[in-house]
Amino acid sequence: METTHRVHVGDARSLPLADDSVSLVVTSPPYPMVEMWDESFAAQDEAIGAALERGDGAAAFDEMHDLLAEAWAEVARVLRPGGIAVVNVGDATRRLDGTFEQYPNAAAVTSRVREAGLSSLPGLLWRKPTNSAAKFMGSGTLPPNAYPTLEHEHLLVFRNGDTRTYPPGDEERYASAYFWEERNEWFSDLWAFTGTRQRLSATDANGDTLDDDLRERSGAFPLTVPLRLVLMFSTYGETVLDPFWGTGTTSLAALVAGRDSVGVERERALVAAFDDRVTEAPERSRAIAEERLDAHRQFLADWDGTPNYEAEHYAFGVVTKQERHVRLRAVDSVERTDEDPRTYRATHSPV
Repeated sequence: METTHRVHVGDARSLPLADDSVSLVVTSPPYPMVEMWDESFAAQDEAIGAALERGDGAAAFDEMHDLLAEAWAEVARVLRPGGIAVVNVGDATRRLDGTFEQYPNAAAVTSRVREAGLSSLPGLLWRKPTNSAAKFMGSGTLPPNAYPTLEHEHLLVFRNGDTRTYPPGDEERYASAYFWEERNEWFSDLWAFTGTRQRLSATDANGDTLDDDLRERSGAFPLTVPLRLVLMFSTYGETVLDPFWGTGTTSLAALVAGRDSVGVERERALVAAFDDRVTEAPERSRAIAEERLDAHRQFLADWDGTPNYEAEHYAFGVVTKQERHVRLRAVDSVERTDEDPRTYRATHSPV
């Protein structure tokens, strides 16, 4: 099996894709009212910079989300009927013009994405416990001016129209099945893990130094987050889009999972740096597949029940009829085939 992964240098508000051309969107946009993104937002809309300068947080917040709304309209355009979009976003807290306030990014994104024509589905909370023993913000032990620490982000789930349908017995869909116990964990509405944040090295693939600001903004969700979502909401042969591509963690997840991917990123240096990340895909994908198989074997060993069916491709039982044809795949090789858009072709084989 082969997959293709394309990365365009461009703007999420003008996606270089045809209508109804992707099956899944997994993305994490810049978070409005998080200070590290002020300059980027203001550079795209001078009204945002003006609102921040006069300390008008409410106006800046709304203007930032109106800017992102143009990207959500594009997501709705390129997402196929029945396709799923998942947006990872956290609320922001900030003191502006002397007033401390929370800015509800999850609610604002939900409103704008629904206005773009997508429907809300039950989402997830991703809880990321801090290591701090002092889990509060504000004035310590004196009421009432302390505030809970935000230790979670939202994984907002949307769909374009009604549930997708597949041909009866679709081979790629059945091969893409996840295990019963994975379903029970992944489709809980609370994920609790910290994971490892992705960071770029000091240089890109050409050996050029990346500036400190760009490296700081390259922090991305851990691979576990987009990988789970890709496995939950797409099948082999489908295309995953990230319009706010960043370090390319969504594309790496799609590569590991055996799906095609498309990314759009404003910073050319981040796109170039992805060359280093794809080199880890063969080893990492095989390790992840083996871990999933071993975890299922351990589940069966610890489980009090008896499997109802035998897996077709593995020497173990499975709980449901839908799991019988599950077949995990790993990356054998990846090569870059084009510069603009930056394009990678990967080969995959069963594990």
